Amino acid sequence: SGFNSIGHMDTMLRGRRQIGHCKEGEEFIQNVFHVLFQIFTGKEKSNLSICWLQYEISKVVQCLQAKKKKKLKAQGRRSKKLAKNFLKALDNRNNLTLWKLYAYLEWLLGNTDDARKVFDTALCTAGTGGLKSAHLCSLSLLYAQLEVELLESIEGAVTSRAVHILTKLTESGPYVPYSGQVLSVNILKARKTYERALQDYLSKTPVSDQDQVSDADQLVDLVGCYALFQYLTVGIDAAVLIYTQASEKLEASGPQKCEKIGENFGIQNFASALEAVMLLHTNLLRFHMKISVYPLNPLREALTEALKRYPSNQSLWRSYIHIQRKSHSASKARRFFDNVTRSTNSLEPWLFAIQAEQIRKKLTEKVQRADVGEVHCTIPETGLTNRIVALFEHAVQSENGTHCPLLWRMYLNFMV
Repeated sequence: SGFNSIGHMDTMLRGRRQIGHCKEGEEFIQNVFHVLFQIFTGKEKSNLSICWLQYEISKVVQCLQAKKKKKLKAQGRRSKKLAKNFLKALDNRNNLTLWKLYAYLEWLLGNTDDARKVFDTALCTAGTGGLKSAHLCSLSLLYAQLEVELLESIEGAVTSRAVHILTKLTESGPYVPYSGQVLSVNILKARKTYERALQDYLSKTPVSDQDQVSDADQLVDLVGCYALFQYLTVGIDAAVLIYTQASEKLEASGPQKCEKIGENFGIQNFASALEAVMLLHTNLLRFHMKISVYPLNPLREALTEALKRYPSNQSLWRSYIHIQRKSHSASKARRFFDNVTRSTNSLEPWLFAIQAEQIRKKLTEKVQRADVGEVHCTIPETGLTNRIVALFEHAVQSENGTHCPLLWRMYLNFMV
């Protein structure tokens, strides 16, 4: 009983309770992890630990979004206990990915100082690989991003902890925890090092498939670190320039590099690297708009460009809907959704187009019913209702839409 409701139905509310994992579904998933954990050894076991911890973090995020403090506390305790048990295992003591996830978990639970200690410990034990170490880049990027999110304005960010982390990464020496200041000469040296490292990366040809996978990931982390460093020390325009250069280079170099190797493999990796760079770019623009005055157009252009290329990226669509809420004219967004749905088979554009219209409908009804209680508005908003029904009709006729339970449930839910 109950296994049929394992699937996430985040878009729907049942009463006031948001649907997450049901009890039986949760037990089933935990049993799968426990059984597999006894079977695997070595590298596979470490990878399973990473998946398990990511799953636990997703539940913590769900509690945070639903603002359930009691549930968050209990979930936090369970997840931390699991993370500590993983890190006690001999194979995992130097596993930087696990350390990174544990630090992130502490940060999400609001234990900022504890999280900083975990990050600092991991960076101190990670060796002196600097920008050449993929794990070190990834760890430093997350740490710096979390620190930047605490900033209230970009003024005085040059002496922040985030700049210290990103500067230390370029020095290829042992990491020293933040002491409250960053020397200007170190910032200048770091900028030169980043510049050289990025040029080297963009001009080198990977040798094997395996190299291409790690190269693509490492390139994304390097671009992220360099752009964030430029953002904090120079400004938003300098950061956007890094993203633009990296994107142009990746667009140009992807297919040719693959021809040399004679494999299709590279195209996918460079495409995923490009997608990740575009996501970092749009996220930084969104953050900058939150803490300072900045025009909306650059973000809108970056998002539409990225979504034309990657129509199934949910994070990009969420950002797009978020910025469209602020706009009073729906026509531009509707035309864009229409173009994307015509040119792709993925279902995400349909789902997000429907969601955008439902948000608009809710907003219209809220305005029309203001101060009257639950009296239905005198002018019923039939235009939006008909538009949403038409979108559902078109979506369920598409090849992927016909077989999507979520879409049918949303349709039924709306018609009710």
